[in-house]
Amino acid sequence: MSLNTRLLFALMGIPLCVYAAMAVFLVVNSDHASRQALQERLQGNSELIAPSLGQALSTANPEVLTQLTRRLFEQDEFRAVALYSAGGERLISLGHAMPPTPVTQAPHEFQLNTNNGVWQLRQPLPADNDASRHGWLEAEVETRTLTLGYYRWVATLSLVGMLLGIALFLVAFAISRFTTRPLEEANLALYRLSRGDYRLHLADASTHEHQQLANNIQALAQTMQRAQHEMQAQIEQATSELQESMETIEEQNIELDMAHRNALRANAVKSEFLANMSHEIRTPLNGIIGFCRLLGRSKLEPRQQEWLQHVHRACDNLLMLVNDVLDFSKLEANRLTLEEADIDMVTLIDEVIGLHAPEAQRKELQLVAMVYDDVPTPVRGDPLRLHQVLSNLLSNAIKFTHEGDVIVRVMLDSDDDAQPQRAQPVLRISVNDTGIGLSHKQQKQLFSAFSQAEPSHSREFGGSGLGLTICQQLIQRMGGEISVESEPGKGATFAFTLPLLAPNVQERPVELTLPSPTICLHEPHEPTRFVLSHLIERWGGKSRSLAALETSQLFVLGVTAKELHGSAIDTLQTTIDAAHCPVLVLANVPNLDAPRLTFPCGGEILAKPVTRATLANALKRQLLNTPSTALAAPAETHSKTHHLHILVVDDNTSNRELLKAMLERDNMVVTTAESGQQALALAKDAPIPFDMVLMDIRMPGMDGVQTTQALRRLGGPWASCPVIAVTAHALNNERQQWLNEGLDEVLIKPIDEAKLHQLLQRFLGVTVETLSAKAAAPRPTHAPETLAIVDLTLGEQLAGGSLARAHTQLIALIDSLDASEAHIRHAMDAQDETALLDAVHHLNGASRYCGAPELALLVETLETRLRTRGMAQAKTLVNDLYASMTRLRKERQRLTGVS
Repeated sequence: MSLNTRLLFALMGIPLCVYAAMAVFLVVNSDHASRQALQERLQGNSELIAPSLGQALSTANPEVLTQLTRRLFEQDEFRAVALYSAGGERLISLGHAMPPTPVTQAPHEFQLNTNNGVWQLRQPLPADNDASRHGWLEAEVETRTLTLGYYRWVATLSLVGMLLGIALFLVAFAISRFTTRPLEEANLALYRLSRGDYRLHLADASTHEHQQLANNIQALAQTMQRAQHEMQAQIEQATSELQESMETIEEQNIELDMAHRNALRANAVKSEFLANMSHEIRTPLNGIIGFCRLLGRSKLEPRQQEWLQHVHRACDNLLMLVNDVLDFSKLEANRLTLEEADIDMVTLIDEVIGLHAPEAQRKELQLVAMVYDDVPTPVRGDPLRLHQVLSNLLSNAIKFTHEGDVIVRVMLDSDDDAQPQRAQPVLRISVNDTGIGLSHKQQKQLFSAFSQAEPSHSREFGGSGLGLTICQQLIQRMGGEISVESEPGKGATFAFTLPLLAPNVQERPVELTLPSPTICLHEPHEPTRFVLSHLIERWGGKSRSLAALETSQLFVLGVTAKELHGSAIDTLQTTIDAAHCPVLVLANVPNLDAPRLTFPCGGEILAKPVTRATLANALKRQLLNTPSTALAAPAETHSKTHHLHILVVDDNTSNRELLKAMLERDNMVVTTAESGQQALALAKDAPIPFDMVLMDIRMPGMDGVQTTQALRRLGGPWASCPVIAVTAHALNNERQQWLNEGLDEVLIKPIDEAKLHQLLQRFLGVTVETLSAKAAAPRPTHAPETLAIVDLTLGEQLAGGSLARAHTQLIALIDSLDASEAHIRHAMDAQDETALLDAVHHLNGASRYCGAPELALLVETLETRLRTRGMAQAKTLVNDLYASMTRLRKERQRLTGVS
C-alpha cells in the first residue's frame, strides 16, 4: 500500500469512524428516548381515564363509556380500542378489528407489550362501589411514528456524514500531495541513478526533511559517478590483464593439444608395437613349444629330458607373460571391450575345472566345484573374461597349494541387504585353497602390478605378477569387487561379487532323472562327498553309506592316487569283485594313468574332478541303459560303448585326412567334408546328429563362419553342437569375433593333440588316449644353423606317427607349390591384399602338417606380417618365400626316390 493511500485512509478514516460512532449512538439514544416517552404517555393517559371508565362501567352508563372510549381512540397513537367487562365480555370496540383476547379476567396492573411492531396495552378498570366488579381496557398502539423518526435521524446523519467525508477527502488529498510529491521526485531521481543517469537536479523542498533527502540524493549521485569512473578504469586494466592471460592460455592450450596428440600418437604406436610384437613373439614361441613337444617324444637321455623340460617351462612362462602384458596394456589404455552373452555357470565352472584338472591330479589335490541350486540360469555377462578370471584364481590356488584341496563355490550374494530380484542377481564366486597362505602385509600389495607376495615366488612358482591385477580390473569393469582372506599356513580364499542380468531366468533343468535307486557312496574327502550326495539326491537317487552296499544298485567309490599303486590296487580290485552291483570308481588321477580294473557287475573309472555332465552320463550308462531288472538285481553285463560322431570340414585334402587319422578310434566315427556347402548337406541328411564339428575358417564359397551360422539356423541339436574353428593363423580380435559369431573355440594348426583331447573332454566329456609316437630317427650331433628344407621325422610326428602319410602329404604340398606361387604373384602384381592373404593362409594351412620346417616358418611369418603391418612390409618375406619354394621343389626327386 502506497504512502499516499495510507495518508488518505488516516486523514479520512479516523474522523469518519468517530462520526459514525457518534451518529450510531445518537440514533440509538434518540430511538430509545422516543419509545420511553411513548410508553410513559400511554401509561399516563390510560391511568388518567381508567377511573372514569370504571365508574361508568359500574353505573352501566353506555353513553359515557362510548364517549370516553372514543376520546381515548382519537389520540394519534391508538390504532384500535376495546372495552371488556369483568366477565370478559367485549362491550365497546373502536378502530381496527381486534382478534378475541386470550385474557379471561382483568389484569391487576397496567400492561404494555412492545415486542411486536404494534404495541398492545391493557389497563384494569376499578369500580368504587363494588371492588369485585370491574373490567379492563385493551388497545393497539401504532409505532409508525417511532419508525419514521428513527429513519429520519439515520437519513439526516448519513447525509451529514457524506458531506463530512467529501470535505475530509479534499483536505486529505491536499495534505498527501504536499507530503508525497517530494518523495515521488526523490524516487524518480533514485531510479535515474540506477539507470546510470547522474546528471540530475532536485528542486528545493518546502520542508527541512524533504530538503535534507534531496541533498543526500545529490551527494549519492556524485559518489556513484566517481565510483563509476574508478570502476571503469579498473575494468579496463583488468581487461588488459585478462587479454594477456588469454593469449598465454591459448599458447598453452596449443602446446597442450600438441602434447596430447603426441601422447595419443605414442599410445597408438605403443599399442601397435605391443600387438605386432605379441604376434611376432608368439609365432617363434609357438614354433619352439611345438618342437619341444616333438623333441620330447623322441629318445633322449635323462639329462636331455631335464633340459628340455626347463626349455618348455620357460617357453610357457614367456607366453603367459606376453599374454598378461597384452591384457594389462589393453586395460590401462581402456580398450578392453566386454561382450554380453548367456552364461550357464555350471558349464563354465566345469570348463575351468577341467582345464586345471591335470595339474591338480599331478599334485594329488582334491579339486571340487560347488554351484548352488539357487544360482539362476542363464545369466548374461562376458563368459570369456569370467573364464579368464576364474582360470587365473584357480591356477594360483593350485600353484601355491601342496596338499589338501581347492574348492570353487558359486552362490547368490547373501551379504547384500538390498538383494535384487532374480532378474538381477549378484553372484558371489570364491576360490578356497589350503595352500601357503598370505600375511596381512602381503595381502595389501597383492593386487599391484608386477608384484607377488614374496620376491622369491616368481622364481619358485613362476608368473609375472600381473594375473591378480588383471583379475581385479576385469571384475571392476564388470561392476564387481574382489577380496582376499588368508592367514599364513592356513590357505587363502579369493572371492568376488559380480552383478549380472538374468532376463530369461528359469529353473535349472535336472540333468538326470533316476527311478529312486539306492546308491552306496564312499568318498573319504568330505566336500567331494557332500557334492556327490547332493547331486544324487537332486537327481532322484538315495545316497547311502557302506552299510547299505548289499541293497544298493550302484557303488560309487572314491579313491586316492596312493590306492592305485602297489598292493593297494589288489585291495581295490577285491572290493570291486565283492560288490554285487556296478561300481563307479572316482580316481584322482588322469584317465591315461588309471590302472586296468575289471568290473564283474559293470562299472568304469572316472577321473576327478568329476563334472556334472560326466557324472550324469556315467549314472545313465550304469543305471538307465541296463534292463529294468538291473535295478533290482545286479547284472553281469558291462556298460555299452558310446560312439561319437565328428564332422571335419576343410578344403585341404591332407588336412582332412590328418585330422581324421588323429581322431578315429573304436568309439569315434569321423566324417569329412571339403566345403561348407557339402557340410551343410551332410548336416541335413545325417541320420544321427554330429557331436562335434572341426571347421576350417578360410574356404572358397562359404567360409567357416558362414557355414557355422547356417548350421546353427538348422535348429535342434545344431543349436548347441560344439563347433571348433581350425585355422593356421588367428589374431586376438579375429578369435573374439569368431566366438561372437557362433563358434565355441579356436584351434591353431598344426593341431596339438593334447589341446584337441582337452577339447574333446571339455565339450564331450570323454578322454582320448594319445597315440604313442614312433621312435624318432637319429639326429645329428650338431645343431643345424638353419631350418631344414625337408624333415621327414618332423612330418611323421605331425602326421600322427605315420611316415607314409607324412611322405604323401609332403609330395602333395610340393605339387601344389606352382599354383600357390602363381596366386601369390598375381595378388602382388594386382596389389590385392585380400587375395594375397587368402593365398598365403591357404599355403600356411597346407604346410602345417608337412615336414617342411623352413617353408612353414616363412609362410607363418608372412601371414603374421600381412595381418599386422600390411602388404607394404611383406615384400621382402615374399621373395624369401619364393626362394624357399624353389628349394623345396628341388627335393621332390629325392623324395620320390625315397618312396
